[in-house]
Amino acid sequence: MQVVKRNGSIVDFDPSKIVGAITKANETVKEKERASKKEIQEIVDYIKGINKNRILVEDIQDLVEEKLMDFKHFELAKKYIIYRYTRALVRKANTTDQSIKELIDGESEYWNTENSNKNARIVTTQRDYLAGITSTDITRRFLLPEDIVKAHDEGIIHFHDADYFAQNALHNCDLINLEDMLQNGTNINGVMIEKPHKFLTAMTIATQIITAVTSSQYGGATVTMTHLAPFVRESYKRYLQKYRDRKLSEEQCVQFAKEDVLREIKDGVQTFQYQVNSMTTTNGQAPFLSVCLYLGETEEYKEELALIVEEILKQRIEGMKNEKGVYITPAFPKLLYVLEEDNIHEGSKYWYLTELAAKCTAKRMVPDYISEKIMKQLKIDKNGNGNCYPCMGCRSFLTPYVDPKTNKPKYYGRFNQGVVTINLVDVALSSNGDFDNFWKIFDERLELCHRALQIRHERLAHVTSDVAPILWQHGALARLQKGESIHPLLHGGYSTISLGYAGLYECVKYMTGHSHTGEGKVFGLQVMQHLNDRCKEWKQEEDIDYSVYGTPIESTTYKFAKNLKKRFGTIEGITDKDYITNSYHVPVFEEIDAFSKLKLESEFQKLSPGGAVSYIETPNLQDNLEVILQVIKYIYDNIMYAELNTKSDYCQKCGYTGEILIDDNLEWYCPNCGNRDHSTLNVARRTCGYIGTNFWNKGRTQEIKERVLHIDNKDDDE
Repeated sequence: MQVVKRNGSIVDFDPSKIVGAITKANETVKEKERASKKEIQEIVDYIKGINKNRILVEDIQDLVEEKLMDFKHFELAKKYIIYRYTRALVRKANTTDQSIKELIDGESEYWNTENSNKNARIVTTQRDYLAGITSTDITRRFLLPEDIVKAHDEGIIHFHDADYFAQNALHNCDLINLEDMLQNGTNINGVMIEKPHKFLTAMTIATQIITAVTSSQYGGATVTMTHLAPFVRESYKRYLQKYRDRKLSEEQCVQFAKEDVLREIKDGVQTFQYQVNSMTTTNGQAPFLSVCLYLGETEEYKEELALIVEEILKQRIEGMKNEKGVYITPAFPKLLYVLEEDNIHEGSKYWYLTELAAKCTAKRMVPDYISEKIMKQLKIDKNGNGNCYPCMGCRSFLTPYVDPKTNKPKYYGRFNQGVVTINLVDVALSSNGDFDNFWKIFDERLELCHRALQIRHERLAHVTSDVAPILWQHGALARLQKGESIHPLLHGGYSTISLGYAGLYECVKYMTGHSHTGEGKVFGLQVMQHLNDRCKEWKQEEDIDYSVYGTPIESTTYKFAKNLKKRFGTIEGITDKDYITNSYHVPVFEEIDAFSKLKLESEFQKLSPGGAVSYIETPNLQDNLEVILQVIKYIYDNIMYAELNTKSDYCQKCGYTGEILIDDNLEWYCPNCGNRDHSTLNVARRTCGYIGTNFWNKGRTQEIKERVLHIDNKDDDE
């Protein structure tokens, strides 16, 4: 008789394995409960006598348990079951042990490229990863049903951030309510922080808040400079009074006060930028932060806000010095510049800021652009009003919400509960091209995602405010009492939970034979609408804001691609690459001009209300700012959220500034001196809506290499 082991291998039946297992279990019970040698032999003979050519190892263990029960050795049977379960845990833990070893050894491609903003060789990052490995192990073995784990492993779905899921207190991303925390005071690590009285102090406190908040979550966070603008006026008043006390003329007082406040703004912005990039959170990296620059958020302090925006853009254009003292492109904070009537037209009051933003984009790949015009058309609240507000971190957008207490829109202080992503390519390939089968499998997979999202929700539902006072008690997200549950904040639209999706292009291409940018467009929009319909149903049933989210799959794009090849083989145009296309995007290799791409993707972006971003690839446009300004104007009129990907790299060995290239083996090199040492190459690329600077896995690197330009940087008359 042969035995089929758990890994699928086949071996000859070995009676000594049964004898050994029962003997070990015998040692854990009282003597009267133990099986005799005769009984053990009877069990072995019984299994030998089964008339089967092959038998599963699990079936053998079931038979041993049954025979022990027949012999009335109930306690022994219980111990044997525990022994069997423990062995199963050990087998599963072996993969965890291996992951830890690979991380510590520092030779694993996976860990060294898992996150393009984390350096896995740094001890703080390793500590976060070690905790994450343990969390993932607990999540897989104890917290998730087997079918969800299996679907995740096979790349059918992706259960995001399992490395933080064991801690039931952690949520995904948010908009930090700096206004509440700065105006009303807050508390950090038990230390009371009172309202600041000058801009520089407020900026310093803001960085402390950001570090504390982002250490209590795992996703991105966003703050708005609007909440800092009142402190510019506070500083100005102090300077003005200082000169008045010196009995200077009013003209001199105003002049000197303005000069002083401009110096303070410069110092405050510099402090903010350097603090954010030099501090390390408990996640083992600098805060994953976005900064909103939106003049329309305030009328009272618009002039002060404009001064802050100007200084932020100027300092980002300059960049930050690397270890060689050369100014390079920093990854964070991400800048979100809102386009509006006051800054989008030549001659408008703040057009000079948009020109500065264009210069910054050409040099440093930020800011990203949000169209107030389009966003207000798409984000309509229950009062019928359009709203404009920033994304949380990378691209996750909240749903419109009106505070029932004030009947006014509320966005800062809200958050996202987490993400589960469906692999649309796998749905298509599993259907074998049959449309009836496609929709059937689609719904089955969506329900799998739904159950996984419910588990995420339930995990947070038991959290009280005490687990993260900075978030829930001291103003970042709420002002709850000690011991109070956060559960009400998970319902009624206060927070969102995201149904992610990836690979729309490959899905549509396989099912229709065409790209969703062409004849497959109708089917692509149907797929997107179906995602929204399901979210709407779940929301109505559970009063939870499920929302469709264009997932920024960084390392997961490689995992999905490898699993698709494993499950379905190599299919030309579908599974023949080491990546799949993010969300609804036009595939990176498809030739299309910038304006056509943005216009097309705007139709899909509106069906991704939980988050999405579009981009265009450009050459170096530092000497062609007019083109950038044309694109910016087009974004304002046509699409809610978009960005331009430029190149600004640096080789420390030869001093080359320009684009570091990728060869056919997917290795980075300096085109000037041939340097291939990652530690001496400063490369910044937009990865999935945010800038990465620590290199990428092979799947994402191939995707970066295959990106075509959407602007050719040539004069119109050429």
